[in-house]
Amino acid sequence: MKINIIIIDKRSKDKLYAPLIEHYKKICKPFAKVEVIEIFDKDIAKAQDISPASAKSSYTKAFQRYINSGYNIALDPSSSEVDSFNFAKLLKDRVEVNLYIGGAYGLEEGFLRQCNKSISFGKITLSHKLVKVVLMEQVFRGLSINNNHPYHK
Repeated sequence: MKINIIIIDKRSKDKLYAPLIEHYKKICKPFAKVEVIEIFDKDIAKAQDISPASAKSSYTKAFQRYINSGYNIALDPSSSEVDSFNFAKLLKDRVEVNLYIGGAYGLEEGFLRQCNKSISFGKITLSHKLVKVVLMEQVFRGLSINNNHPYHK
């Protein structure tokens, strides 16, 4: 199984969160290959300076090359909330899963409709660095649930 976490975020090797991301990638290895793909370019930066609509459009454009493969799940705070067990069900028996985290302005409705599912982990707002860690933990928890690993208990 392959899981891609695709996020609109500047690439950085911060000293606080990067080790946690690597930790979760490592402990997921028995169950799945997990890759974090950070996307941020001059087009996104320029669009964010123009308007929220332009920014969202640039995010959609950046994600388009991934949308045609695998099972696509967008993280969107206005979507239905899922608990860890329902999240695990979304991962179960999939060959490839793409998880999308939009930029500062969220995601376009059109992009959300292109995805197989859009979910929320709650109504709170988290920084991009922190949401990556939370998502990685939930990916490991979901894989643990699906593989009867004791971590989730």
